[in-house]
Amino acid sequence: MKNNILSTLFIGIDVSSKTNVLCALDFQGNKLLNLKASNNNPGAESMLKSIFDCLNSNNLKYAVIALESTSIYSVHVANFLSSHDDLVLFDPKVYCLNPKTIANYRKSFVDKDKTDPLDAYIIADFARCGRITSSPWRGSQFLALQRLTRHRLHLVECITREKTYMVSNIYLKFSQLAVLDKKDKPFSNNYGATSAAILTEFLSLDDITYSPIENLVDFVKEKGKNRFSDPEATAKLLQKAANDSYRLDKVLYEPLNVSIASSFNLIKAFETEIKAIDKAIEKTIKGMNTTEYQSLMSIPGVGPVLASGILSEIGTINAFDSHNALAKYAGLTWRTNQSGNYTAEDTNMTKTGNKYLRYYLIEAANSVKNYLPEYKEYYNKKFGEVTTHQHKRALALTSRKLVRLIFGLLTKNQIYSSGKVGEIQ
Repeated sequence: MKNNILSTLFIGIDVSSKTNVLCALDFQGNKLLNLKASNNNPGAESMLKSIFDCLNSNNLKYAVIALESTSIYSVHVANFLSSHDDLVLFDPKVYCLNPKTIANYRKSFVDKDKTDPLDAYIIADFARCGRITSSPWRGSQFLALQRLTRHRLHLVECITREKTYMVSNIYLKFSQLAVLDKKDKPFSNNYGATSAAILTEFLSLDDITYSPIENLVDFVKEKGKNRFSDPEATAKLLQKAANDSYRLDKVLYEPLNVSIASSFNLIKAFETEIKAIDKAIEKTIKGMNTTEYQSLMSIPGVGPVLASGILSEIGTINAFDSHNALAKYAGLTWRTNQSGNYTAEDTNMTKTGNKYLRYYLIEAANSVKNYLPEYKEYYNKKFGEVTTHQHKRALALTSRKLVRLIFGLLTKNQIYSSGKVGEIQ
């Protein structure tokens, strides 16, 4: 595109739920087109005709189209313009830009009002100046995969939110179970099947405290499907926790049971939906980006869902000049906190990048460290360097290390090997 920049039409579109405002410039900055159209299919058709006429009347051969990523409202017009047969001859490159990027660029225009036509002009000028660093719109296949991987994160967040919400109800009913140290807990997971049965099938704590120990042992065996190594010890810890917990007025137990049971039902439903989404992701990824997909799948610990989540957000690795650029896009960078001779040890992650990519990279790192000794050692080293936020910090830094490997593998079209092939230092 750099060699053909003089033959390019730079189009900026300010998108809203009802209208699209368009401004088109040539490389010299001359305004060749300015219009407003409805944000629907007839409006997009009329906008396309105007773009087509402008390209032909000015003898331009290429089109760069930039628009702000405005929630879901930019999806249809981006997909329409990137795939339309009439525009394909002009090799259109459609970019959905971060609104923060455009807002910062706007600051260079001193004493300018904020209007839709001006917004469209600023977006077009941003494209004309070669400021775009993101990858072009990738079309319906990537959109389909991205909707699935993003929806999966939404479901995970729903589970996390529900678990956080139900903590208060668990504490009210069974105060000790919620606050015990790890060594004194009867269950490693308060949201597991056995814990759920204890919290919902026993109406009050006295039912647990005064239950014969052999009956409690049998209950733990049955609900735990004989997975507890010492069910009698688990039953005794459970009985002690029940005995040490606060007692409530009897009128509170049934409402708490109903609330807790409802939360467990919601969590179970979300987990069922995640399994269905995982199957849909695996089905959608087949035949897409075969080489890149196989590169990621070759990394021990990275499965179809994690690979799909990463690829759906990266698109093409050619959009990134370095692993640093990829890490910045994911928000896996840290702000320096320094003054004079003092440099703070505790620095915040920027988190200004793509939160979906960051999530899948961190999940991948958490899995990879369990399969690759090198990453496990690195995680443990970073874990031991500080006394606060140990796991989060170590996992984030391990994710940053994984970004170097992913960038190397994808840029070289290689599969993983223990000889560090592909990792860029």
